[in-house]
Amino acid sequence: MEPHVEQLLLERARHLSSATVHEAAGKIGALPSALKPLHPSFIVCGQAFPVQSPPGDNLWLHRALAAAQPGDVLVVATSGANEFGYWGEVMTRAAQARQLAGLVIDGGVRDSQRLIALGFPVFSHGICIRGTSKDPLGAGSLYEPIRIGEVVIHHGDLVLGDADGVVVIPREQIATVIDLAEARDAAETEIFERIARGETTMEIYRLP
Repeated sequence: MEPHVEQLLLERARHLSSATVHEAAGKIGALPSALKPLHPSFIVCGQAFPVQSPPGDNLWLHRALAAAQPGDVLVVATSGANEFGYWGEVMTRAAQARQLAGLVIDGGVRDSQRLIALGFPVFSHGICIRGTSKDPLGAGSLYEPIRIGEVVIHHGDLVLGDADGVVVIPREQIATVIDLAEARDAAETEIFERIARGETTMEIYRLP
């Protein structure tokens, strides 16, 4: 059976920040800070569809576009070969037609202004015009766990990204982490009110 994150959990997660979720999860799941959205307004939230791509080759991304389901976030590892433009406008339009939720790639993308105009959430290592190949014998994978930085991503994990970065939460922890993150937000709201009343952060946090 395909992993499935409940829609209600995704809707709750969408209202949380990546930093809050990372903290609530016990400071796990943060992808490398170099992975940023093409536009600061972009938010990505959905279940991970992991893709291992051979360095400098985007054939497995095309295969992922055909295999992924609506609401999936393509999470792509490139074995550190980030100086290639693995993704552009054609693939973005294909992803939108498939109703995918976004792309997170440890590599480069191109056609950046067109991708921003299309409004499809793309988080990448950077922008790069260097072309890729499509080797049918290239060693890649779909669905299988991948590693980006210190984080191992499995099919069905929660992916949440915003202007600050991207966090990935193991699927068996999603509900608990969302509860904890919402509690953190509620506690911060109270702190804001105390600051507005004149208390200092030294007093609030009882700092020495």
